[in-house]
Amino acid sequence: MLDTALGAGIAALVLLTGLLGWGPPGPEGALDWGAVALAVAAGAAIAVRRRCPVACLVAVNMITVGWFLLYPGRLISTASLIGCYTLAAHRGWKAGVVGGLFTATVTVLTVRFALDGEWFGDQVFNAVPLEAAATALGAAVHSHRAFAAGARERAERIAEARSDQTRRQAAEERLEIARELHDVFGHTMAAISVQAGVAAHIVGRRPEKATEALHTIKRISDDGLAEVQVLLGAMRSPDMRTATGGLAKLDKLLDAAGMRVTLVVRGENRTVPVAVDLAAFRIIQESLTNVRRHARATSVRLELVYGDALEIVVRDDGKPHAEHTTVGGHGIDGMRARAEKLGGTLTAGRVEDGFEVRCVLPVQEGRS
Repeated sequence: MLDTALGAGIAALVLLTGLLGWGPPGPEGALDWGAVALAVAAGAAIAVRRRCPVACLVAVNMITVGWFLLYPGRLISTASLIGCYTLAAHRGWKAGVVGGLFTATVTVLTVRFALDGEWFGDQVFNAVPLEAAATALGAAVHSHRAFAAGARERAERIAEARSDQTRRQAAEERLEIARELHDVFGHTMAAISVQAGVAAHIVGRRPEKATEALHTIKRISDDGLAEVQVLLGAMRSPDMRTATGGLAKLDKLLDAAGMRVTLVVRGENRTVPVAVDLAAFRIIQESLTNVRRHARATSVRLELVYGDALEIVVRDDGKPHAEHTTVGGHGIDGMRARAEKLGGTLTAGRVEDGFEVRCVLPVQEGRS
């Protein structure tokens, strides 16, 4: 619509200035229907300039030559300037230069043979710089559009990459919460099962011990519920490290283990990064839970070795139930995933006198 209006305006302007005799002089003679046809043709070419920039430029140059040969008024050359600009703006500077040279050549030949001017007289030096300026303006517009399109594309790629990263982080956080809930529920329910079994076994013979076991069940249940509440709150937190746990609570974990656990600490017992601290606690918790669930163990040995890395060894002397003789399951997979996420390693399997879980977690400064 805009190009159609521009073409109609150029046609009307050329005819009006020709009738009134405005502008540089031209051949003597009044405008007739031929002039109207040329002006309308120029306007039609401009109306389709975006769809056919090459055809538009060729057409307006030929129309300009015909007008200069037959009719007064020089504003018809405005159509050629529009053609130069359009070709450069839509096809780039290379096509624009070719179009500008073509128009300049037509201008020079028209001035020399149609207007009987000099090859490089004032008429040529007035027209050619305008054509060069129109071409340069079109090339600048094309470059700007290309730059803006590239910037939009880069912004879209960055936004898409950030969206993918956000989705990955959300998936990792959901997996982390699932692991935490698995560890909390598994440990809590296993400890409750052990204490409930003790209470059921001695309730008739030693009621005071059964009462103590019931109190232990209540405490374990309360602690587990508190941890679940903290985890559910962490779902709304941007940092999963707000979750409960850590080696500071190791004594409490061992007291509620429901079995004899021997703790051996080697090396300098020092503070480790938050993520390593939480992962170590959960790995120990899950290992003890697996011992209660799947082995007939009488004792467990837990070793913590501090150095360039934190090494955790959980070894029991039990024999696994028949249905649990293979290594695997979500518990061990979850522990291994925790370790690998921090750049560590975890192995689990049968040893000569029982079952062993061995984990190594880097504790370099800055890893959290």
